[in-house]
Amino acid sequence: MASTLRAPRIIQRLATSASRPSPQTGILVRNSRAFASASPSHCICIRCQLRLARISTSTRTSILTRHAQHRTFTTSPTLTNQEPSSGTETETLQIPNPPNTTNNYTIFPQTLPSGPPPSAPFTIDLPTLKREFLSLQNTLHPDKYPPGPLKSQAERLSARINDAYRTLADPLLRAQYILKEFHGIDVLAEDGAGQHPLDPELLMEVMDVQEAIEEVGEGEEAIKAIEGMKRENEERVEECVGRMAEAFDNGDVQGAVEECVRLKFWVSVGEGLREWEPGMGGIRLIH
Repeated sequence: MASTLRAPRIIQRLATSASRPSPQTGILVRNSRAFASASPSHCICIRCQLRLARISTSTRTSILTRHAQHRTFTTSPTLTNQEPSSGTETETLQIPNPPNTTNNYTIFPQTLPSGPPPSAPFTIDLPTLKREFLSLQNTLHPDKYPPGPLKSQAERLSARINDAYRTLADPLLRAQYILKEFHGIDVLAEDGAGQHPLDPELLMEVMDVQEAIEEVGEGEEAIKAIEGMKRENEERVEECVGRMAEAFDNGDVQGAVEECVRLKFWVSVGEGLREWEPGMGGIRLIH
């Protein structure tokens, strides 16, 4: 009878214990609920939950702390306030070995190493100057560079070299450049004629040449007369350039100015003679 009563009680006890969570299981459930309601970054994995069910409270706290730190570290976003690496700054692009453009003489150091007169002769070896000019232009030709800063720089240098060569290759332009650049005398200024007037003898000679051209007329005789005047004027220009070169070489700036003004008139006469045509009449002189 006693054994019969104990059996239902045992069955009832087992049913009650199956429906009631054990202390360890209760801890596991409570921890699971707590972490489930927390942010995703603090969720605990299944493996750690199983370990929590078998260890002491102090050890569980340590594991939970380490697990939270691990989750926070692994899920933290990449820092956005880090300074970007500086890297190498882009250097200003430069054409290699550009000429010295301080003045027209420094552009051509091989032909004109000593600079302008009186340090060096006024007369220039034109074939040598041309060779150096062509060499520079070949090196700095804009077509050798792609569109961009280097090409723009090459275009500016090429234009500068062209102007320097044109100036130095012509005796009149060279003289005017030397006087203005190195002595501050501009013979082409509006008041240049007043500051550097022609002497009466030269003025009369220029007027005689102009009248002779006006009286040439037409036909073959006129053409022959003009050709003769061209040769005479070329001789005047050559003589004037010689006197001007001597003045520059000797440091005679005033003498160089006078010959430069005179040369300008004879060059103007020569241009008028080259442009002359039968029936044209006189020529216009540029003062």
